[in-house]
Amino acid sequence: MTKRMNRRVFLKNSTIIGASTILTGNLISTGGKRLSTINSENKIDISVGVGEDYFNCTLNAVKQQGGMKCFVSNQSKVAILANAQRNNPGTFTNPDILRAVIRMCKEAGAKEINCLSWQPEKNWENTGLKKVIEQEGANLIIVNLKDETLFKPISIAKGKSLKKCRIMKPFFQHNTFINIPITKDHAGNKFTGTLKNLMGLNSPQNNRTFHKKSWRTDINSINHLDQCIADLNTVIKPDLNIVDATEFIITNGPFGPGKLLKPNQVVVGTDRVAVDSYCCQLWGLEIKEIIMINQAYKHGLGEINLKKVSINKISG
Repeated sequence: MTKRMNRRVFLKNSTIIGASTILTGNLISTGGKRLSTINSENKIDISVGVGEDYFNCTLNAVKQQGGMKCFVSNQSKVAILANAQRNNPGTFTNPDILRAVIRMCKEAGAKEINCLSWQPEKNWENTGLKKVIEQEGANLIIVNLKDETLFKPISIAKGKSLKKCRIMKPFFQHNTFINIPITKDHAGNKFTGTLKNLMGLNSPQNNRTFHKKSWRTDINSINHLDQCIADLNTVIKPDLNIVDATEFIITNGPFGPGKLLKPNQVVVGTDRVAVDSYCCQLWGLEIKEIIMINQAYKHGLGEINLKKVSINKISG
C-alpha cells in the first residue's frame, strides 16, 4: 500500500503526530546510548551474512545481533529507510534484504511497518521494492518533496557546517528506525553507506545546503558535503543499520550504471562509523580518505578503528 503524504493528509493526522513524537525521543540523538543495548561480554559489533541467498544472509546477520526483538518492541511502529534512488544494478537496496527485514519486524510484534521516502513511486516500482512492501504487508509512505510544511525543522547543536535540518514529519510517528542503505560509489565524496543514507529523511530543498558549487570536484566543497552528512547524523539515530553490500557500483555513482563489485555480504550493526568503515574496506577504499566517516568519528558517533571492533561472519 502506498500512502502519499500531502499537506491535507498531514493536517488530518496532526494529532497522531503530536502524540507519537513523545514516544520517539530515542530516534533523535541526544548523545546517549540506544535503548536496546545488548548487555553481553561477547557482544558482536558488526555481523556479516555472506552468500548468495541474501534473504537468509540478512536473517543470520540480524540474529547475530541478538535478533530483531532487541530492536523492535511489541506493538511498535517501525520506520524503514531503504535506497530506491535508481534501478540500475548495484544502485538500490536489494528487495530480498528488505523482505527479510519486514518479515523479522512482523515476527518481533511490530504493529505497523512503513518505508519512508520522498523518491517518486516509480523508483520503488522499478526496483522491485514496492512489490515486496505490498507482499509483506508493510506500507510505502511517500512525502511530497515540494511541500516544506511536511518537514519538521531540527536544530543541530553539534553541527559544524550544518546548523539545521528538516526531517519528514511522518518519521516522528514511529518508535523504531531501521536504516537499510546500499554501499556504493558517489560522485562527490566517493562513498555511500549508513551515514549518507540519512539524507533520504531530510528535505530535498535543505539537501541543497550540502552541495556547494563544484561539489563533485572541489576538495573544499567535498569536505563541506562530508561534514554536513556527519552533522546530520548527530541528530538522527538509527536503532539498527543493515547494509546491502551484496552487489554495488564502484564507479559512476550514485545513479549508475557503473562497474559492479559483488562481495555477497549483508553488513549489520548499530555503530554507523564502524559499519561504514568496514564497507569502505570491502572495495579497497582508505577510511582516512572518507572525510564523512572521520568527521562522524570526531562527533563521537562510533568507532573508526576496526581493530577495536568485534566482527563476525556467518554463511547465509
